[in-house]
Amino acid sequence: MAKNNQPKNNQPEKNQQQAGTEQQKVQTKYDRKMEARKKQEEKDRREAKMMRIGAMAVCAVIVLAIAGSVVMSVWNKKTATRDTYVTIGGHEITKLEYDYHYHAVMNNYSGILSYMGVDVTSDLSQQQYTEDLTWKDFFDEMTVEQLKQSKALADDAAANGFSYDVSEEYANTVSTVQANAQSAGVSASEYYKQVYGDYATEKNMEPFIKEDILTSAYYNHLTEQNVPEAQEIKEYYEQNKLNYDKVDYRSFVFSAEAADDAAEEDTAGAMSEAREKADAMLDALQKGGDFRQLCLENAAEADKASYEDAETDASLSEGAFYSGTPIAISGWLYEDGRAQGDRTVIEDTSGNRVYVLEFVNRYYDEADDANISNTIANQNTSEYVNNLAEGYAVADIKGDLKYLTVDTADRTGEAGADGVQEDSTGTGEEEAGENAAGGTEETGAGESAADGTPDAN
Repeated sequence: MAKNNQPKNNQPEKNQQQAGTEQQKVQTKYDRKMEARKKQEEKDRREAKMMRIGAMAVCAVIVLAIAGSVVMSVWNKKTATRDTYVTIGGHEITKLEYDYHYHAVMNNYSGILSYMGVDVTSDLSQQQYTEDLTWKDFFDEMTVEQLKQSKALADDAAANGFSYDVSEEYANTVSTVQANAQSAGVSASEYYKQVYGDYATEKNMEPFIKEDILTSAYYNHLTEQNVPEAQEIKEYYEQNKLNYDKVDYRSFVFSAEAADDAAEEDTAGAMSEAREKADAMLDALQKGGDFRQLCLENAAEADKASYEDAETDASLSEGAFYSGTPIAISGWLYEDGRAQGDRTVIEDTSGNRVYVLEFVNRYYDEADDANISNTIANQNTSEYVNNLAEGYAVADIKGDLKYLTVDTADRTGEAGADGVQEDSTGTGEEEAGENAAGGTEETGAGESAADGTPDAN
């Protein structure tokens, strides 16, 4: 009975285990190779799947970035063209309109920006204009002032019922833009952006350009209303004779023959030698010598022909304004009581030369009455417009106008409005037509009055 109680399936299970063990023991090299290949294929499938998932994720990021960029571009355009950037006298100015005037102001300075050390291809907010302000701040301030005057003129024109047909001038402006774009090798739409700002188009620039044309016409209208009477012109001339009187005079220059890097004593010796020659020429003049003939005798061989020319007199300068004569000699020429035939020798130590001079005449050309009239009219109009603009408060809505936070009294090292320090006399040292060997012929130029006329852009 004990035997019958033993489990019946014990022996078969033992046989199965032994069979399995025997089967494992007989696995061939081929079987192992195939199994390894199968595992590698499974690994490759897993890696390929992960790469597909990664690629899809990267694509999703790129799509989101592009979409974000598009959204940001649309948002920036909406902000620039619709949102208020600054308010001026109650006028809500968008960034689009602000940029139009900002670029116009920069364009007014385009000829001298490089001379002033400004790199317009770099960020202006990173380039100092003064210790406290950058060049962006400078142009922001100029832009706001231009906008104040523009809005003041537009409002005053409307208040006084002034009207002007801007259509012809606007059409000319559009044609000019198209022609300039073609010359620059770009499309008109691209040219608008280059000239007026990132979001500028022909359509959205139209109201700003037309307003500028209108305000310029109104300014001219005001100037015509401010034309002075004859007595006012005469009084203005009496107070500003140096700006309008002309002189005729003869001159010859003896240059000190010294190298630029010469020692001080060598330069002094050369100046002394030039002075001796000038004194000798002056003595000959005082004894009745002819100025032109003496110039010919003292001129270098290369310059003698200019004094031999019977059609011209290289020694004579006619109609020279004070601002057009060399600073070394202008004081003597315009000194009160100067009489015809007066002669002198003047040393110009800064230029290492010595002048021999003979005064001929000083006079006023009544044709300059028109220039004085224009100057007075523009000054009166400019004062009127400035008074209007003073009442136009500025609110920096976006907080981008840093110059408004810098107190004028605290600004240090501030240059002039044009960034160029002017000579206190208003004259230049350059001489027109100077002959290198000593002969000189100066030609005067009239002083241009700054009228403050707003640009029509």
